[in-house]
Amino acid sequence: MLGEKAVALVKELHRSTPEQLPTLNEDLIRQVFTEMNALYEANKRDIEERDDDTDDKMIPSIHMRHTTIEHDRRCVVAYAKGRLAKLTRFRWDHGAVLPPDIQVNLHEQERQWMARYNKALASYMMATGGLDITQHHIPPKSLKIQVRCLQDYGELETDTGDVIMLTQNSEHYLPPSQCEALIKQGILVHIGS
Repeated sequence: MLGEKAVALVKELHRSTPEQLPTLNEDLIRQVFTEMNALYEANKRDIEERDDDTDDKMIPSIHMRHTTIEHDRRCVVAYAKGRLAKLTRFRWDHGAVLPPDIQVNLHEQERQWMARYNKALASYMMATGGLDITQHHIPPKSLKIQVRCLQDYGELETDTGDVIMLTQNSEHYLPPSQCEALIKQGILVHIGS
């Protein structure tokens, strides 16, 4: 049936979990474009074969094919936009280097887009005086948070110049800006506020 392959693209992306990016389904995209081209050629042929402007018996089928072409186009655009929205969220959640399970599913053009996005984001952050705008999605409830060190890390120098020794199972009160990266790396875990 017309349009089923385009809908399958959108469903495929929708079925993936928020922390997962499925491999780009180039084969299905190609099939959708082939369907769109076939419908366009059929419309072109019917329009050229019309006897005159008063021959209206072909109009419903031309309109139906044109509507299907537009539907397929919207589905492909939604699929691409959905993938880019996930990549944008991954960048803000995981930093400039994406986890390997996400990187393996990126298409080459998506890798190029990510590189340009990272460059634009870094350029903006440098223009704001080096402020890392990706760190604080939600304002902190307190100025320091309680964390526990999960493994021996060594010395951590804070913004104030204090040096803290991070050893396994040690607990510390630190500013969120000092420990967010270490929490993401699995070195620290947030245990209280």
